[in-house]
Amino acid sequence: MTIQVKVPVLPESVEDATIAGWHKKPGETIHRDENLVDLETDKVVLEVPAPVDGTVMEILAAEGDTVNSDQVIAVIKEGPVEAAAAETTDPAAEAAPQAPPVAAPAKSAESPRLSPAARRVAEEEKVDPSNLEGTGRGGRVTKGDVINFVKGGGSRQEERVKMTRLRRVISERMKEAQNTAAILTSFNEVDLKAVMDLRRKYQELFTKQHGIKLGLMSFFVKACSEALRKHPVVNASMDGDDIVYHNFQDIGIAVSTDRGLMVPVLRNAESMSLADIELAIAHYAQKARDGSISLEDLQGGTFSITNGGVFGSLVSTPLLNPPQSAILGMHTIKDRPVVIDGEIVARPMMYLAISYDHRLIDGKDAVQFLVAVKETLEDPARLLLGL
Repeated sequence: MTIQVKVPVLPESVEDATIAGWHKKPGETIHRDENLVDLETDKVVLEVPAPVDGTVMEILAAEGDTVNSDQVIAVIKEGPVEAAAAETTDPAAEAAPQAPPVAAPAKSAESPRLSPAARRVAEEEKVDPSNLEGTGRGGRVTKGDVINFVKGGGSRQEERVKMTRLRRVISERMKEAQNTAAILTSFNEVDLKAVMDLRRKYQELFTKQHGIKLGLMSFFVKACSEALRKHPVVNASMDGDDIVYHNFQDIGIAVSTDRGLMVPVLRNAESMSLADIELAIAHYAQKARDGSISLEDLQGGTFSITNGGVFGSLVSTPLLNPPQSAILGMHTIKDRPVVIDGEIVARPMMYLAISYDHRLIDGKDAVQFLVAVKETLEDPARLLLGL
């Protein structure tokens, strides 16, 4: 019996998907629930498991093809995988003594990929052939390849790779943000000594009780949540001629992955504790990096936070995540001299940036929001007192 494998029903916000990669070829056996193919959507990669045990008979869509919901992409011949393998085994062959393995011919000391002229130049210039990439027929290294390597200090090869669907969507959305919104960025700096002291004092107890370390991001999420409560326009968005004020705070946290930037959303961040935030961020980060994150995890969001400091960024102007109207940029922490009570002291300082849509948010609101974040971080007791 043959079984058709179809593209699963995609969410309403996703029109189609792209074949990212097949895990089986025609003629190969597959077990039920074993991943057959990866489908890449605008935000996530979906795994399509085999519905039955059997043998892959046909693959009807190639890598890179665009497919839609319920489209047939493969055909599997149903049947027990183990039994099928046993039927193809010749009992006489099992009983017959196995011939001794034939030794593989010794590999030539000189790479067969090099043309005679290229080999001569490589020997003269003392170039290791394993470092060379050939542009000749079948990947053969030519004399010109060796000369270019010597002159340029390395290979001058180019590689053309098709942009992934996620990268294409990211580029489109970033350009859309620049073309649509009137983006302006304001800066301030924050003294993180109080936060760092709290982390040092309670880190061991916090980790023991909650099973996760107390990081910086949870303090920033709580500080932003309080600032958004005081300045609700920063948490709002535009919809045509209307301004939509959100009475909840769904804060997106930018996570860097091998596939690109993803922004999972902390729902109702205003009601989350520091431990809740740290656990949720760790959970979403792991899902984003292992490819198991869902569309629901990434959709929505009323405000975002991005941390370029983990990569060493000292200052930046983050781009909006439409339709959100503002985003906070964190940066690296540096000990810098500051004046405290008339004395110069070294403090762990961070530059903060808020990029905002000036069509909706006035400079006064953006600056006051950033000052509110700064004040809360410099005096975390405000979180307990609701100040």
